[in-house]
Amino acid sequence: MERQLQDNVTKRLQAILEPEDLLFDEPMKDYTTFRVGGPAKWMAAPQDEQQLRVILKICSELQVPCFILGRGSNLLVSDNGFEGVIVNLRKHFNKIEVDRENKTITAEAGASLPAVSQAALSAGLTGLEFAAGIPGTMGGGLFMNAGAYGGELKQVVTEAAVMTKDGMILHVPAEQMALGHRLSSFMQTGEIILSVKMQLTQGNPDVIKETMNDFNSRRRDKQPLEYPSAGSTFKRPAGYFAGKLIEDAGLKGFSVGGAQVSKKHAGFVINTGSATAADIWNLCNEIQNRVQNEFGVTLEMEIQKLGSFEQQKTKG
Repeated sequence: MERQLQDNVTKRLQAILEPEDLLFDEPMKDYTTFRVGGPAKWMAAPQDEQQLRVILKICSELQVPCFILGRGSNLLVSDNGFEGVIVNLRKHFNKIEVDRENKTITAEAGASLPAVSQAALSAGLTGLEFAAGIPGTMGGGLFMNAGAYGGELKQVVTEAAVMTKDGMILHVPAEQMALGHRLSSFMQTGEIILSVKMQLTQGNPDVIKETMNDFNSRRRDKQPLEYPSAGSTFKRPAGYFAGKLIEDAGLKGFSVGGAQVSKKHAGFVINTGSATAADIWNLCNEIQNRVQNEFGVTLEMEIQKLGSFEQQKTKG
């Protein structure tokens, strides 16, 4: 990226953001649950919709890449980092509002799903127990229709406030979101989720808490939570379970560098402590190739990748 362009972007971002809300060459490994990733050229944390609108305008006019960051729990960032603006919504877009009378919760995009679930529990509202252990944000969760243990956001979301690429605010009803298994219309439209409204039902707080504790206990027992990861690495192929296919291909415990197919659950790729983004990416490609060759099944990654990746010949 040319120095003049960099200086121009920096100057325009500094004109609208507080100094503490604009970071430079920020290591993305500190913002993803994989704990890998090189530096982001700029990281901007808008305090309100107007600042977000101006950031998008700057990126559009100067043709600089822009990426909206949630918790980074479903994200693999290149070791080379990101030559653009990371928009961090977690810092300021994290309010949660509970309407006890109407049994609704409205959560901003940067609010964590566990925090939203706890707010529901505190209000005695049921319907979000499944989300108590999902390490993502409200915005990221809706973007991929997050779910677990038979529950998914599709079951409770009624509408979302979004910002279009040109800065317009729209209110999108759930029926227009095309919510499916780890899918939503936002993946195609590029609209930025600002807040999400959910309709819950009155429940027994003791039962809600017991259900949440049960889900979290099952998660601890079956998932490698002691290692950095991005949760389930691959989408579930029709008629199969990704983890079983990977295990049946003999890949449980298989490693590339510091990346490994979890010995606890083959559906998880983990960072054993020294992994690079390239290790993780190459391991994922090897898994896809082996499963395709063994069973004729195509595994689709559930994880988003950001930045440049080069596939290399894998040595296990």
